[in-house]
Amino acid sequence: MSLLRLPLRAALLATGVALSSAPAAAQTVQLRYDASVASGPITGRAFFFIARTDRSEPRQQASSSRNSEPFFGIEVEGLRPGQVATIDASTLGFPVASLKQLPAGEYFVQGMILPYTQFTRADGHTIWAHMDSWEGQRFNNAPGALVSAVQKLRIDPATNPTIALSLTKVLPPVATLTDSPWVQRFKMTSKKVSAFWNHDMPIGAVVLLPKGYEQNTTKRYPVVYTVGHFSERAPFGFTFEGCDTPETAQAKATRLLRSAREPGCEFQQAWTAGNVPEFIAVFIQHPTPFYDDSYVLNSANNGPYGDAITQELIPEIDKRYRTIPSSHARTLTGGSTGGWDVLALQVHYPDVFGGAWSLYPDQLDFRNYQFGNVYADANAFVMNERSWLPREVPSSRSPEGMTELTMREENTAELVIATKGRSGGQWDGWQAAWAPVGADGYPKPLWDKRTGVIDKSVAEAMRTNGYDLRDYVERNWSTIGPRLVGKLHVAVGDMDNYFLNLGVYRFETFLESTKEPGKGPYYAGKFDYGRPLKPHGWQPWSNQELLRIMDEQVKRNAPRP
Repeated sequence: MSLLRLPLRAALLATGVALSSAPAAAQTVQLRYDASVASGPITGRAFFFIARTDRSEPRQQASSSRNSEPFFGIEVEGLRPGQVATIDASTLGFPVASLKQLPAGEYFVQGMILPYTQFTRADGHTIWAHMDSWEGQRFNNAPGALVSAVQKLRIDPATNPTIALSLTKVLPPVATLTDSPWVQRFKMTSKKVSAFWNHDMPIGAVVLLPKGYEQNTTKRYPVVYTVGHFSERAPFGFTFEGCDTPETAQAKATRLLRSAREPGCEFQQAWTAGNVPEFIAVFIQHPTPFYDDSYVLNSANNGPYGDAITQELIPEIDKRYRTIPSSHARTLTGGSTGGWDVLALQVHYPDVFGGAWSLYPDQLDFRNYQFGNVYADANAFVMNERSWLPREVPSSRSPEGMTELTMREENTAELVIATKGRSGGQWDGWQAAWAPVGADGYPKPLWDKRTGVIDKSVAEAMRTNGYDLRDYVERNWSTIGPRLVGKLHVAVGDMDNYFLNLGVYRFETFLESTKEPGKGPYYAGKFDYGRPLKPHGWQPWSNQELLRIMDEQVKRNAPRP
């Protein structure tokens, strides 16, 4: 699940965002850059950001969440130094659909151009997309983006002046974190993914070493692989930062209402004291030109990331570190996007891993693609669209059930960030990972981002190719089931903010059916549900307890002498 998708109440009328057509006359914004800043020409996306406060730069206050400040975006193609990119009333924005609709007032404003890279892929398609620079597809904080200085201006749509912004700065590379005796990082070029993109494509890892690793030079360790949104931080929140201030009793009580997951400092203290089972913990880094996470399987749009992880990255981990290079000693865990990832790795590569603990995973059954059914529904944005009382489909909700953001709103935000599935947002990320390639070389849309009309051929291709994990597991249980016994564990809150519990229920229904005569073997795993009102992020045990559970499984499944 995207880090930009905070569960918040919707801020605008859904139909107003996507369908509004503003008059032609309004403010006009002109963006240009000088040859001293970039040689050009640039193909990419130009943005105009507006913010009511200067708590951070306007670009940093833009997102696909309900509390985003207004921003507007257009494509630029071959823009040379001195040439102008124009944003006007016809340019789509979010959460304000048009500059014409912006209330008059004083605002902090900023311009930006995000350059794209041209890829001539091995599948014969040539596309333009943002090459991740180890920032995790943060469109508004991407190294190499051209930005203007922040200005405070009065904007009044009733007048028609031109706002001219000169882009004078290039965002620098991401600052790298320093390694320590406990935490090490490495990045490698994936030969398999690079061959697909015809461009060097990195994958990497953040490695957390157990106590005594340097001293016990002959000892080998099991590995727990953690997966999720891109990060340079250590697995399980391990940190020494801020540990001088202990968690208050009130803060702990509030945290435990949401999840049993402990703070990073608490986990670090247990890890460094040797009070948890000894594992090497590895966080996998695998951003793509479409999203900050590849979704870990081979993909028509992303390339062969499943092969890259299992055939390149894991062997490299086994080479660099004293691992136990056996499937029984490789466990998996992750939440949200990472929750889907670890189940996908476990069921598609059942002989590589010895168990997955999936937390609040992205949709496991596409009959609940979050909320809607992409196989049966006609429209992703509207329920009962032929009724006199159609309803907007929610994208997120509060734990009490209140809609916070609609599908139309969030998809509009992604469309403002980029066209052709390149926003780096959640819906585009899924589409890039699971959809077939379109005729233009970009991911074939699962639905029209302006109307919500679903393309059933895309949905069926996603199911056929094994991305609907419940369907894949059910269709293939006779062959993969015997290799998955005791390996599947899932936990989710009953009021997950993104309706992800619905797909988990369906996944469990099938797996529990394997105890029926003729449907075995029984999966012998476990499902945990957080009740009542447990939201996205709920976890039934601390990370220390999770490692103890994993340790028991590793020992139980170890080869006997």
